[in-house]
Amino acid sequence: MQESKIYQEKLFNSFQLSNRVPKDNFYRRLSEVLDLEFLHKKTKVYYGSCGQKSINPVVFFKFCLVGYLENIISDRKLISHCSMRMDLLYFLGYDIDEELPWHSTISRTRQLYPESVFESLFSHVFKMCVTNRMVSGHTQAIDSAPVKINTSMDSLELKVPEEDLSAHLLKLRHISDRDKPEVIRRAKTNKAAKSQQILSANTHELQAIKSRNKKWSTDQNHRPRAGNKGSRYTSNKTHYSPTDPDARISVKPGKARKLNYQSQLTVDIAHHVISDIKAYHADAKDNQQLSDIILRVQRRL
Repeated sequence: MQESKIYQEKLFNSFQLSNRVPKDNFYRRLSEVLDLEFLHKKTKVYYGSCGQKSINPVVFFKFCLVGYLENIISDRKLISHCSMRMDLLYFLGYDIDEELPWHSTISRTRQLYPESVFESLFSHVFKMCVTNRMVSGHTQAIDSAPVKINTSMDSLELKVPEEDLSAHLLKLRHISDRDKPEVIRRAKTNKAAKSQQILSANTHELQAIKSRNKKWSTDQNHRPRAGNKGSRYTSNKTHYSPTDPDARISVKPGKARKLNYQSQLTVDIAHHVISDIKAYHADAKDNQQLSDIILRVQRRL
């Protein structure tokens, strides 16, 4: 006889996550070998002795790890994704009926911890890989990739000389048709240092930029898919980002000019373990960053 299946929720359930998550599940196996309890001591100095309790630092870093492994960059989407996965709930230490933290809690906690805390976690995990003979230390593969910044090209502002701002602003307008008397999307706060706002390019460099802009304009008009029309006529020598001073304008062949960082990733080829990763300014060449990368990897190995 054909069965008719009707879903009806029970008022009471006898349920255990550990019985539902298979023993060979990746996150279950990871939770058995990954000990992050040392983070409590590392992060204690960043909390007060009274007030509302924060998210557990171990849980926070597990959220960060899940976001990386699942390729999720939105904290809101990360919380939603974890709430629907039993294996992730088990890994994070939450029961099926426990409420996960708000996405804003993840964002604020990420801003609370300095870079040194994240660096210590990376070194701790890397040490575990070395202990388990997953790292040979013989050959390292290094590759770079642009990392897109969540900052609009419309917020870029012109660099100006220190002595006569208004007069030189008018003189510089001819460098780019893109530059209007007022910034299209002015930033609420200017985070750039004064040295970054000052124009350092000489007359010869400015003339070279102007010539390149004309050539780029002609080339882009023949590439309908080249992208953002408003981002063609900018240069790190003449413009800066007030919202993200570390971002730099960069371009790849056939792509529109965007604000990026440059990620340098180093991998030990024995078992493809990441031995070092760091973000650099996107306007520097790979060979300029190589010496720093080598020193960082040598210290870690």
